[in-house]
Amino acid sequence: MKCSHCHLEYEKSALFCVNIDGNDEYFCCKGCEGIFRILQENNLTSFYDKLADTKLSPPIDYNDDLARFDSDVFFKKYIKELDKDTLEVSLIITKIHCIACVWLNQKVLNNTDGIIDISINYTNNKAKIIYDKNKITLSKIITIIRSIGYDATIYDPKMLETLNLKERKDYYTRMIVGIFCVMNIMWIAIAQYLGYFLGIDSDIRDILNIAGFLLSTPALFYSGWIFFRGGYYGLKNGFINMDLLISAGSTLTYLYSIYAAITRSGETYFESVAMIITFILIGKFLEVRSRKSAGDKIDSLFDEIPSFINIKKDGNIISISPEEVQIGDIICVAPGQKIIIDGILLSKKALLDSSMLTGESMFVKKEEHDEILSGSINLDYHIEYKAQKSMQDSTMNSIINLIKDSIDKKPDIQNKANSISYVFSTFVLSIAFITFILWWYFVGIDKAIIVSVSVIIIACPCALALATPIATIVGITETYKYKLLFKEARILESFAKVNTIIFDKTGTLTFGTPKVVNLEIFDEFNHGLLAYFVRLNNHPISKGVFEYLNDDSIFVLDDFRLIEQKGIQAKHDGNILLGGSAAFMQEHGIKCEESADFYMSFYYAINDKLVARFSLEDKLKDNAKDVIDYFKANGFKVVLLSGDRKSVVCKIAKNLGISQYYYEQSPKDKSDFIDLLHKDGYKNAFVGDGINDAIALNKSDIAISMWNGSDIAIQSSDIVLLDDKLNSLILAHKLALKTYSTIKQNIAISIIYNLLTIPLACFGFIIPLFAALSMSFSSILVTLNSLKISKTKL
Repeated sequence: MKCSHCHLEYEKSALFCVNIDGNDEYFCCKGCEGIFRILQENNLTSFYDKLADTKLSPPIDYNDDLARFDSDVFFKKYIKELDKDTLEVSLIITKIHCIACVWLNQKVLNNTDGIIDISINYTNNKAKIIYDKNKITLSKIITIIRSIGYDATIYDPKMLETLNLKERKDYYTRMIVGIFCVMNIMWIAIAQYLGYFLGIDSDIRDILNIAGFLLSTPALFYSGWIFFRGGYYGLKNGFINMDLLISAGSTLTYLYSIYAAITRSGETYFESVAMIITFILIGKFLEVRSRKSAGDKIDSLFDEIPSFINIKKDGNIISISPEEVQIGDIICVAPGQKIIIDGILLSKKALLDSSMLTGESMFVKKEEHDEILSGSINLDYHIEYKAQKSMQDSTMNSIINLIKDSIDKKPDIQNKANSISYVFSTFVLSIAFITFILWWYFVGIDKAIIVSVSVIIIACPCALALATPIATIVGITETYKYKLLFKEARILESFAKVNTIIFDKTGTLTFGTPKVVNLEIFDEFNHGLLAYFVRLNNHPISKGVFEYLNDDSIFVLDDFRLIEQKGIQAKHDGNILLGGSAAFMQEHGIKCEESADFYMSFYYAINDKLVARFSLEDKLKDNAKDVIDYFKANGFKVVLLSGDRKSVVCKIAKNLGISQYYYEQSPKDKSDFIDLLHKDGYKNAFVGDGINDAIALNKSDIAISMWNGSDIAIQSSDIVLLDDKLNSLILAHKLALKTYSTIKQNIAISIIYNLLTIPLACFGFIIPLFAALSMSFSSILVTLNSLKISKTKL
């Protein structure tokens, strides 16, 4: 049965019925019902007549029934099937406000039967979950998330801003209440401090204490509610987290102040309660804004994908969602619009801006039947093309998905930092307890409470837990700005530790497209006829000869034949044309010898007579020497591994200044060489782009390929150079070094902070108020230190 608004098919049990103006209407969610009613009330129901059979994406309703998450239509749109039993889904987990929240969700879900893998990105609260559909359903997963105090809905980058706005509004409201309480309670505190030094009547002191109590209570229980909630669910699941430390410390101070006020036995600290909660909340609010800033570049990539696309069907232009486009559909693109699905151009010509994919500012001209890639912008007239891929498999979508997936995979150093921070919370609570006992025994309970609370608050491991994820997300987003694709965040760390770099030759250090460097003419021949002859062959050597001749003349050739790995043959005006290798010529009785001085030769003969020899060479890529020099200057062991013959590899190695090189290497030889490096303790990166490099790429610590390389090489790679520029390797390494250096700086900042402040707090030199300020400052300092990565010039 169809939803009355979005027209999506559902089982009847997944829909609810509403009687509107005497008619029974069925809806999949409250959002669809709301839109339907608005259209009804404004006499705009003709919208559904224009919509015809087009299906819409229903608005997300967070209070929707869980059954919707297990419906077939939901499955097709949002669930990725990895195999017959294993599914993958991406969710947004709401109510997360610190790294401990991430950890708690991961721990609980990891311990749930049926969930194979779970990773949560702290910058945008996106959870990537792989699960066994035979053991658990998506609705059950969401129920588990809700049971520990959080909520979840389907991940959609276009609705992230709505969720972020809602989260910021909640923080902002709680923060404003806290600030109001603090501003007013400070006047009371000033009066109390003056009374402490100048004397004050007990009745006046009681009035001030009541006012302090009234102002600190909403600050603690409304503004600080998120800490109580997080601490409760953490403790419920057997974890001591940062929220528990904050809520426990502030509550102890609050209860002691009530006790001191009632018994008139000591000083009250209601102002400290309000300030602790408010200042930590302000720090959290700034942290949320910083995380959003760090993740905005990733999420903004999805803004490049429009909600609708125009296709031509039965002579009419209709708008459908990109996900609904089928292979073979005719897509219409207006000037200025982005091409979001790969295809074959049907129009006579097109002028495209492909800078998103290649980084090149030059416009690309395309002719009829040429391939056009998604991510390009149409700069010319209206064009039409035939879809060759689905939206899911398009180039643009593949790049975006690789980038967003990369930030979900944590570097090793982050896992270590997280492990330390989790254990650290228990350690802090133990230190605070010991401190409390000692101060109570030697000084008194009032001072013991204040000192132990200061220890709890100042030692919160926020900065340590933030040290890696913030730096990582900034680093990953920066790599894409430079047209670099790091498939996993851990690669930033791994590439920074590499000390050996291995290069393939063809297509990596060289262009892989032979160019004519010498021509020997033995007899007269028609350049136009030869150009047309070689143009019929798609081999790189033939292409090199045609490019050299640069003649578009057209001739009539008969009996054209391609002899695989040897050459080409045809007839023209009774003459037999032959083109190819020396061996091919010799098979036809034509005497010639292969030149050993050049990379390869193309021989041209008419009948039985050799008339020309073209010597071709695969040119070095621009900046190849600069790239080699950079890695050598940075202490790298640089190696050239090539399947080409000795003379060519020696020449390339000499020109580039590579002392260690190997020629005539098979894929197995390359793989064995990497095994030897591992045995000797070298961390290596392999740069290649061919099918024959796939084994070596898989064996290496870091695999790097060019975007124009073979599909299997790209799939085997950790880093892809999207602009195919070799000097992008330098940028990739500099970014890896900068990010890894920033992570280590962040960890150092957090460790030094704790080493300095915890002893001061234990000895009573820091009051709870300054402990809260200090803890928030350390978290903000780590965040700001991470954001400087984007300001660094490479």
